[in-house]
Amino acid sequence: MTDRAPAPPLAPATALIHHPYAPPEGFAAPQPPVHKASTVIFPNVAAMRSRDWKDKSGYTYGLHGTPTTFTLEERLCALEGGLQCLLVPSGLAAIASVSLALVQPGDEVLIPDNAYGPGKDLARGELARFGVRHVFYDPLDPQDLAARITPATRLVWLEAPGSVTMEFPDLCAQARICREQGVTSVLDNTWGAGLAFAPFDLLGDGSLGVDVSIHALTKYPSGGGDVLMGSVMTRDAGLHMKLKLSHMRLGLGVGANDAETVLRSLPSIGLRYRAHDEVARGLARWLDDQPPIAQVLHPALPSSPGHAHWKALCGADRDGVGAAAGLFSVIVDPRYTQRQVDALCDGLRLFKLGYSWGGPISLVVPYDLASMRSRPQPHLRPGTLVRFSIGLETFEDLQADLAQAMLSAFGDGRG
Repeated sequence: MTDRAPAPPLAPATALIHHPYAPPEGFAAPQPPVHKASTVIFPNVAAMRSRDWKDKSGYTYGLHGTPTTFTLEERLCALEGGLQCLLVPSGLAAIASVSLALVQPGDEVLIPDNAYGPGKDLARGELARFGVRHVFYDPLDPQDLAARITPATRLVWLEAPGSVTMEFPDLCAQARICREQGVTSVLDNTWGAGLAFAPFDLLGDGSLGVDVSIHALTKYPSGGGDVLMGSVMTRDAGLHMKLKLSHMRLGLGVGANDAETVLRSLPSIGLRYRAHDEVARGLARWLDDQPPIAQVLHPALPSSPGHAHWKALCGADRDGVGAAAGLFSVIVDPRYTQRQVDALCDGLRLFKLGYSWGGPISLVVPYDLASMRSRPQPHLRPGTLVRFSIGLETFEDLQADLAQAMLSAFGDGRG
């Protein structure tokens, strides 16, 4: 048997593509490397045939995972206490992917009336067209949830606290009801972020948790207001595989540079979360004393709906402080017109008008609450609702900004 003939010299363009140099191993740095790929190269046909994309033992195609996305998934599991994680292009995509994976025509989903609006719209639109029924329940009454579960109920969505109005539910009671009824529970854990409480270990003894946690990584894990991404996390292998197979069939994936951005931000999430929390609480307490404000909605305030549940779950009954996020809402007294409330928002200099939260810039949004709820809201006072997302500015600067804007919009506030 003769040796192979030497390979002919390659043209420069080909040589650039097939250059044999590989950098030495052993390079270490604070941030993991970024791996970008659609095509993944296999060493031989046997490897191509033997690799299975369903676990993380190897790589098959960029959509099914790279070292960068695997690393982010594992670190997110460490943050929230899950065992398996999937990455999707947004928080709303996380909600949609769970729904599409776990329900079918004839099924029913239960949704808290104060849930994230686009998630409710998904149920009214696509899920309804696919023959999936939805029912809104009272998030402040666990027995209302229990009474609405039927043999057709497949998913119960949970949210703590509620979107915009910030009611904090008895999450432990809700999770227990779902477990006793054998219904899959899915929590939107974006506010808690794995820091305020442990979604898979609500009591701290491993006895109670939700089945699935979805997270808009757009918010606190990113922290920069420059990334759209979401995650779907579980602790149950069988449930995870249902989600993962659907995730593959839907072709959901995230860009390597976006994954890198979240990985770079994750080490500081605890510091940032506490900073947002501290300033938000200070401003919420200050606004609670201002005459134009009829009600302040922040779970850490004793007057806020569900405060006792926040206190028990988020640690305030143990350390006196607990954990919250940088969000709160106010209800402006009804003696002020919508035009005046809009003038308040327009008159803010540091707070910017914009959706989302968790970034470095403080944001403000006025809401038409009546269009967002299907049930009466007796725990809310009349007036116009405005939501604030606190960034990383100082308390003193934000307080001064609110004071000047309120003076301009409302006068001295004494009616």
